[in-house]
Amino acid sequence: MLSVLGASSRMCDGTTRREVLRVGALSTLGLSLDRLVASEDRQPRSEGPAKAVILVNLIGGPSHIDMFDMKPDAPAEIRGEFTPISSSVPGLQVCEHLPLTARTMHLSTLIRTHTHLYNTHSPYNMLTGYSGPVIVNNIAKRTDHPSIGAVMHHAGLHAGDVPAYVWMPSHPGHSQGRYRAGPYGGFLGRQYDPVFTTYEARFDEETAGRNAHVDPPTPLAEPSMPLLDQLPPITLDRLNRRRSLLQQFGDQLTATEKDSAISSFADHQRYAYDLLTSNKTRRAFDLSEEPRRVRERYGRDLFGSCMLTARRLVESGVRFVGVTTESALHGKIGAGQWDTHSNNFHLLKNFNLPTLDQNYTALIEDLDARGLLDSTLVVVMGEMGRTPKVNKNAAGRDHWTQCGFILLTGGGVKRGYVHGKSDHQAGWPIDGPVSSADHVATIYQLVGLDPDQTVLDQSGNTVPIGLHGRAVPEVIA
Repeated sequence: MLSVLGASSRMCDGTTRREVLRVGALSTLGLSLDRLVASEDRQPRSEGPAKAVILVNLIGGPSHIDMFDMKPDAPAEIRGEFTPISSSVPGLQVCEHLPLTARTMHLSTLIRTHTHLYNTHSPYNMLTGYSGPVIVNNIAKRTDHPSIGAVMHHAGLHAGDVPAYVWMPSHPGHSQGRYRAGPYGGFLGRQYDPVFTTYEARFDEETAGRNAHVDPPTPLAEPSMPLLDQLPPITLDRLNRRRSLLQQFGDQLTATEKDSAISSFADHQRYAYDLLTSNKTRRAFDLSEEPRRVRERYGRDLFGSCMLTARRLVESGVRFVGVTTESALHGKIGAGQWDTHSNNFHLLKNFNLPTLDQNYTALIEDLDARGLLDSTLVVVMGEMGRTPKVNKNAAGRDHWTQCGFILLTGGGVKRGYVHGKSDHQAGWPIDGPVSSADHVATIYQLVGLDPDQTVLDQSGNTVPIGLHGRAVPEVIA
């Protein structure tokens, strides 16, 4: 068994103690024994316009009022420090620090009224549809509702020679040693967990004394598949070692499981081996194949590399790709988090907005140029918004779940459309509220799944995959 020790750093709801998480060695590859012994083969369902989904999780809660729902006529303590600029959609303004995004808004649907009661830092609500109230422990549990990517895999929406579901650059909460709830298979089983990548960050800037909440140093890294970076060149000895490793797990399973699943183990063993050595998977993670101008367009930072890898994964056949904007520096939270209780404007201006502006628009324009945007749904959102009123804690904004944004592009959504309206201070929806369950139901409809379709939980009860949410017809083309 492998022990993973978490750091003692915290987000605002973080932990001060070290959490010890024990996982099986195959789980670090995203290949648990449960995955190797899947209970049944599932046939693909009829599909919608979105053949793949890329979801960008702005962990911590991005300030909607400082990005996509600005109120320039409100008092200074509400409107904040930024100026709105015109976008490519007539009448729609966005933040001055999102100039590249402004020119792509004609390709997108902007929801300004995401509202729920899940006031905690994990992507559980945006990936399952759970809309609150708060769960006391937001660490992933096997009793959790399954994520969108897990349900898609369970329903048969996957390719045979690449993973169905990948999450980068690591699991949400990795910078704190926590496994925040959201992207997992939950009660469907570990075989539907995503494959989590790893990364090794370096910094070209001085890191000593840098404040991650004001001006964090830029992490330079590329996501990598565990073990895959060790594969080429493949020698006979290395192949034999990997076959031996898988056989050991086969022996372990045979000794502990006495049911009919054993008879199908060999097939799934071969599948796991093929997945580890798949040329398509390995090539998708090889960013050296990209021209220099493409690398520079996305940015060579961790998040730009993840966005570019997401495009390559979608091209290879991966159906759901998650990207968490989170990094770690010296065992503490580094760049990418959006939990701006203090220094909201410094962090957004100095790092978060320029970084997102570059790598998000690079992804959208690249997908569009390659003819992939109509079949790829790109979702950018956080678990919540921020308070309309700037607090007195070094110009920060606090948690606000009552109103936030969801940016949807491609994959069957309308272009140049704005859904919903908030009040004069972006505090509450006054038209077109969208719950987390509605958001998830909309994605299910776009990928061709009925949100009312049910799955069995651990108690044998039928549960709708969309948790009684209703797709938002206004945003669908």
